[in-house]
Amino acid sequence: MTCTLILMRHAKSDWNLATLNDHDRPLNARGREGATAMGHWLRAQGHLPDAALVSSATRTVETFDRLGFDVPATITRDLYLQDSHAMLDLLRKATAPTVLMLGHNPGIAEMAWQLCAKRPAHLRFADYPTCATLVVRFDVDGWNDIGWHKGQPMDFATPSDVI
Repeated sequence: MTCTLILMRHAKSDWNLATLNDHDRPLNARGREGATAMGHWLRAQGHLPDAALVSSATRTVETFDRLGFDVPATITRDLYLQDSHAMLDLLRKATAPTVLMLGHNPGIAEMAWQLCAKRPAHLRFADYPTCATLVVRFDVDGWNDIGWHKGQPMDFATPSDVI
């Protein structure tokens, strides 16, 4: 079996709403445009998730909605500002062959760095900007068998690459 992870950081959020706490911040106009564009890019590349794991923060849920994938989604606070180890623990419980995981930095960037056997040659991979998306494949029997530095990167893009 092959397991494929689509690892995405939420799109650009709106910092102009000072009264909202961090968890409740929505996307700004640029973020909405970027999330929609990344959904189109993923489809054009043939990267279609079977299921999604999404942080419960407003900006990650909005990002997921704008991607336009009609797949079962687990919206969970367990991905909100988590480190890569907590994120990996959650991913190992997945059952679908292709999973979209949508969360936050620094955890998303840490996870991307640690999952790839070889890092993509993209200039923005190191800082993993908003809505950056890595597609990484594992030749394993199931998600419980994935580990650090075992994934083969298939694609990496940011909204500025596709808009």
